[in-house]
Amino acid sequence: MMKILKGILSRITFILIAIVIEAYITIHIFRWFGENAAWLETLIRLISVIVVLMINKNSKHLSSDIIWVVIIVALPVPGTILYFALGANLITSDTYKSLQASTLDAQKYYVQNKTVYKELSDDYLGQVNYISKSAGFPFYRNTGFDYYELGEVGFPIMLEELKKAKNFIFIEYFIIEEGIMWDQILQVLQEKVKEGVDVRVMYDDLGSFFTLSVSYANKLEKMGIKALPFNRVNPIIGIIMNHRDHRKIMVIDGKVAFSGGINLADEYINVKIKYGQWKDNCIRVTGQAVWSYTVMFLTHWNALRKEDESFLPFKVNSNSKDYDGYIAPYGQTPFGGELIAQNIYINILNQAKKYCYIFTPYLIIDQEMINSLVLAAKRGVDVRIVTPGIPDKKIVYSITRSYYKVLLEGGVKIFEYSPGFLHSKVFVCDDVVATVGTVNLDYRSLYLHFENGTYLYKSSKILDIKKDVTNTMKKSHQVKIEELPNGIIRSFLLSILRLFAPMM
Repeated sequence: MMKILKGILSRITFILIAIVIEAYITIHIFRWFGENAAWLETLIRLISVIVVLMINKNSKHLSSDIIWVVIIVALPVPGTILYFALGANLITSDTYKSLQASTLDAQKYYVQNKTVYKELSDDYLGQVNYISKSAGFPFYRNTGFDYYELGEVGFPIMLEELKKAKNFIFIEYFIIEEGIMWDQILQVLQEKVKEGVDVRVMYDDLGSFFTLSVSYANKLEKMGIKALPFNRVNPIIGIIMNHRDHRKIMVIDGKVAFSGGINLADEYINVKIKYGQWKDNCIRVTGQAVWSYTVMFLTHWNALRKEDESFLPFKVNSNSKDYDGYIAPYGQTPFGGELIAQNIYINILNQAKKYCYIFTPYLIIDQEMINSLVLAAKRGVDVRIVTPGIPDKKIVYSITRSYYKVLLEGGVKIFEYSPGFLHSKVFVCDDVVATVGTVNLDYRSLYLHFENGTYLYKSSKILDIKKDVTNTMKKSHQVKIEELPNGIIRSFLLSILRLFAPMM
């Protein structure tokens, strides 16, 4: 029954119903105009042509915007009206404006230490300049980074650090679900509130739609825990609803931060088994780099609940002189068209010399990413992608596999994790660079969501990440091109499904 309910209430179902409603309203509007409806239709059709040309000219990622072109070409009148209706919603949305303003204001807190910048090698200076200068996220000396190859390995460390909190705990996750994992965390949070610790919890309203009650934030508030559901689900269709907070951030006293792929739910620590073994990761960061996670959290918090005049009271200076390479936590927003995560991924591929290994639960990519993967392989780089062996979403899994052929023909090796579902999002390259975070290789993560990642450079911990990937590949099935299903009808249906990839 729950699966049926989830199907009925899925994102695509909501969108399709909303489109039907919009079309119904449009028809009645034309009836109201009566004899003048023909002139109105001609005008809208002319505008639809202009809109398509504008999308083609201005799109930063046309492969994700192509769905609008298809809708407008197929249904010029309702498609154009819907396009402008959603655009107006984006402009007038208080949530959108607050997030955008808070993001711009927070830039003043990301300051690159000039001494650290001068230490960075010329070999990867292009990527360093992009992350530090263009994207605006500083590099720090890495004075503390630990990688945990499974959620159940990192979770006890997370609990241990939470219990040490003295001043504040900030939690921002896409999914929170009541169960063994969250209940243990909540127990610690309640104890810390009694000790006077400032505890704040933020979760994505759509991500936790099936796991938390509508009034759950109020329940936490009654415990003394400040709580916010990010971007409340609105039954009236609006483009801002398509931008979700997919980040995973936990900051403790400004001294310790956790991130990675895991959400705060039982399947992420394999207490609940849904799709075989859930292969995920968790990272712990200490030292100066924690400041970037703190700023990311406070940026979203204060956009939705203005509370802090300055972020500086939450900044903690680390005096550690020992360091192991460099680290740059970074975030991504759907504002302004700067595709930070995708650009970081493509830069890694373009600079790769020996190997580039990738973890991703979903593989729904545009031609630019396909070209980068294939070109790296053709240069002689050992490019390997690990995806799930057991899917969590069968349609998305089918679309993922539809990209295999072109990649395999280009020399990219693909592995499917046989024991279960792989949810990690990792790039590791040449023992020199790696990034671990929340960003899947799919349209939603790369273009639409709020995301975060952690870039490592010249750290010995990169070998820990590489070891996890190589060990995972030993448990995975290497896909051969002759194994892939063929058929004209199947290919046609998948090509249609690809158009709707930005909605999945």
